[in-house]
Amino acid sequence: MKCIISCEHASKRVPPRYAHIFAGKDKVLSSHQAYDAGAADLARRLGRNCRAAVHLGSISRLLIDLNRSPTNRKSLYTMHSRKLEPKERELLLQKYYQPYRKKVEWEIGRTIRRGKPLLHISLHSFSPVKSGKVRKADIGLLYDPARRIEKDICRFLVGLLKEQAVSLRVRRNYPYLGKTDGFTSFLRKKHPAEMYAGIEIEINQALLSSESKEKKAAENILAEGIRTILKFHDFPQMRKFV
Repeated sequence: MKCIISCEHASKRVPPRYAHIFAGKDKVLSSHQAYDAGAADLARRLGRNCRAAVHLGSISRLLIDLNRSPTNRKSLYTMHSRKLEPKERELLLQKYYQPYRKKVEWEIGRTIRRGKPLLHISLHSFSPVKSGKVRKADIGLLYDPARRIEKDICRFLVGLLKEQAVSLRVRRNYPYLGKTDGFTSFLRKKHPAEMYAGIEIEINQALLSSESKEKKAAENILAEGIRTILKFHDFPQMRKFV
């Protein structure tokens, strides 16, 4: 079995061509609206620990959201990029969105065409507070409940985390639902459940920004769990174990 790790909101980078849109808006450029703080570094570390290919987005989601489907124009662009002329938005699509998505899709497709099942980890971070409400989780594992293998994978990983790091608050399909529009839900429509499992891992930014033993433990346990899954020949074999 093979694994790839993607991080759609890895970067807060705004190319010079679009810098004028954000003149005087330094605060928003460093906020969660711009990128998932800490997610890129975690993706790299997990990739090394699991010997998995890592794909990192290279542009701020303030311009175009690499985690949204191309038909979802309402969420694909933001209140900032919707001010651009149509040809400029199309340039964002052609120059940044499509190359990133196609590269990830190509690697997944190539693996599956060779007859190897693939575990796709889409890594994100979330803000501790949203709209004045405190998020009550340190780690969220997002999946499609209709795909039993994804459910089993998350149950296995949650079990490891709760057993080995009892102080961590771990929840499934929180703070978002795993079946809503995202890269993994897009890819589920292209690949059968017996060959593709797409799991979004959401880490609280308060945990990621800390130097606590809980942070290190969470990373090690997730890496251990992913490595265990990858030892199996296919998903049916894994399901017998978990």
